[in-house]
Amino acid sequence: MAIAVLFPGQGTQTPGMGEPWRSTPAWDIVERAEKALDLPLAHLLRDATAEELSRTREAQLSVLLASLMAWEALRDRIEAPIAFAGHSLGQITALIASGALTVADGIALAVARADCTQAAADATPGRMAALIGADIDTAEKACTDADAWVANDNAPGQVVIGGTAEGVEAATARAGDLGVRRVIALKVGAAFHTPLMRSAADALAPVLASTSFGTPSAPVISNTDARPYAGAGGWPQRLADHLVSPVRWRSTMETLVEMGSTSFTEVGPGNVLAGLAKRTVGAAVTLRSVTVPTDAEDA
Repeated sequence: MAIAVLFPGQGTQTPGMGEPWRSTPAWDIVERAEKALDLPLAHLLRDATAEELSRTREAQLSVLLASLMAWEALRDRIEAPIAFAGHSLGQITALIASGALTVADGIALAVARADCTQAAADATPGRMAALIGADIDTAEKACTDADAWVANDNAPGQVVIGGTAEGVEAATARAGDLGVRRVIALKVGAAFHTPLMRSAADALAPVLASTSFGTPSAPVISNTDARPYAGAGGWPQRLADHLVSPVRWRSTMETLVEMGSTSFTEVGPGNVLAGLAKRTVGAAVTLRSVTVPTDAEDA
């Protein structure tokens, strides 16, 4: 069985999602991260409220840590993966799991990324909306002549756009005229993966330049072009570009199947990615999610 490992991004966090891991060896990930960064992190996984976890920094760190704990419990139970992939923030998790980043360096990078994107959002507030039933061409047409852009090509019939409040409003109105059957406003205050994040990419560039990347144990798929990369080079530029470019997740799923993957394992909170994969390549692969310790044991 050729297994691809997938890691979720921001938006999958829930209060108390780390509690099932407290009595397991995987909780050591949190303690190591707290010591390395001199930051209190455990409360994000134990008793943070939904409101606190909705903030960019807290959301990203909580999802990253929860995903790393799940991977720590799973890694010795799984056959050597054929590839790793992560949705948005999950790309950093994938780099850590593959060995291209150390845990300490990866979490430090995630903190810097969260701070830079939050600063960009504060300077230029944005909005995001999911266009249900839209294909990529329709979404791009809807964004024409508006301050809005495609931010996520998630799966057939699910494309996310982002931009200024006025731009997203204009784009969603036009999407309705183009036959999009449903629009879901996302509860975020920023337009991630659009040109409105340019200041975040610029601010993160020196951090990326000073971060050491190693050779991954298996290729990691880039969000920006959905191509697999097996070497250590190029990740600073890819991760900077990734902040202002769409997440090409549908193409990522197709790439993994083309590489020979017959099974996708989603590692971390929720099962959003398994759902997207089912809509994209479901007939070609088996799907499973590892969210709590018993999931890892069953695997």
